[in-house]
Amino acid sequence: MRLFLYPLSLLLLLTTARSLPSPPCSAPPPSEDGSQTAGESILHGRWEGAISPASSMYILRLLEQAEERDATALLLELATPGGLETAMREVCQSFLNAQVPVVVYVHPSGARAASAGVFITMSAHVAAMTPGTNIGSAHPVAVGGQMDSTMAEKVTNDSAAFARSIAAERNRNAEWAERAVRESISATAAEALDLRVIDLLADSVPELLRQLDGRIVTLPDGQRTLHTRDATLERIEPTFREKLLAYLADPNIAYILMLLGIYGLIFELQNPGAIFPGVVGAISLVLAFMSFQTLPVNTAGLALIILAVILFLLEIKITSYGLLTIGGVISMLLGSLMLFDTVEPAMRLSLGVIIFAVVITALFFAVAVGLGLKAQSKKVVTGTEGLVGETGRAHTDLDPDGTISVHGEFWQATSLDGTSIAAGTRIEVMQVAGLQLQVRPAAGSAFDTGGQA
Repeated sequence: MRLFLYPLSLLLLLTTARSLPSPPCSAPPPSEDGSQTAGESILHGRWEGAISPASSMYILRLLEQAEERDATALLLELATPGGLETAMREVCQSFLNAQVPVVVYVHPSGARAASAGVFITMSAHVAAMTPGTNIGSAHPVAVGGQMDSTMAEKVTNDSAAFARSIAAERNRNAEWAERAVRESISATAAEALDLRVIDLLADSVPELLRQLDGRIVTLPDGQRTLHTRDATLERIEPTFREKLLAYLADPNIAYILMLLGIYGLIFELQNPGAIFPGVVGAISLVLAFMSFQTLPVNTAGLALIILAVILFLLEIKITSYGLLTIGGVISMLLGSLMLFDTVEPAMRLSLGVIIFAVVITALFFAVAVGLGLKAQSKKVVTGTEGLVGETGRAHTDLDPDGTISVHGEFWQATSLDGTSIAAGTRIEVMQVAGLQLQVRPAAGSAFDTGGQA
């Protein structure tokens, strides 16, 4: 019962944390008459990593604060390899209906806006890139398993239509946007500018602000002219909750949490009352399952990992001389390779992490199995069975029954082969039948009237 209370307590804690308001952001300074002036600052955020529920939560919070304060603009620096479609669509929908100008800047040099990043960049009022960056490769991929040809065609057509609609809404190259989805084409920053995929090319944020000054953008309530030359950049960082969710969206973190949870619960079940491993294991499993909700989990891979755990547990209970452990290691390796079924680099599990986890697991259970086999093959030293192989003296004549002395104790004994053994002869215990020992003369034994062993 205790193990079930820990996940429930953790879920309650996380639910409470989600209801807490985000830390307030410093408001722009008041004007001379004490009123709040509009357009005195540009809210500046940056997201580097996969597009996930954590990123959408952060970006939408930035937009909400910018709209509440009627800021000059929202500037989002973006560097992403792609991510989940649901999170991407949520951000795009908010950008398309934003009440303040939104500027997405692919920065710094070497960054990219791939896959889901293409849609987010093109949905902004102003799309900009820095030299040395690239954009494209927006073909949808399977989430949670392979798609059949019909479903893949439906998803591709839907994504292509969405890309065209965004490009048309922002007066950008709709044909290129569709090809980025269907053919996974990419473009450098300079090529994207020539193809009307983006609007500006800037080396730095100050240069971008200089180019934005005086630019006219269309909002739902009409046109607005950007005044960015003298505007103040106000950096808004992700909250602790957003950072935590971003870390949990990392497939390597999710995988490690899952293994910690499994091993913690195994140790708790093998050592009832240890408590700490069970608590850590339960918390780790809850966090891992939370991560799996934001990741493209392959059910077949997860099933193989669960099978591996079952085989490991059976190895502890059943003597298979390592065969179950070998099967568990193979199952775990295959399941880990299949766990996250996607071609997105940000959503793939590191091969190094897989190998490390499998090797550690194999070593752990190999040591455990080795110690178990060693304990089974060790000579029994307690109880009546511990007398087998011990030597003593015949206290009386054995013809074939009589009394012997072993370790100062007297036992009823019988000669193993039925021959007579004279009193005082050194004997060796060969078998135990109930409370009677079966003995034979010890090797090199000699008659000794001393009688005591």
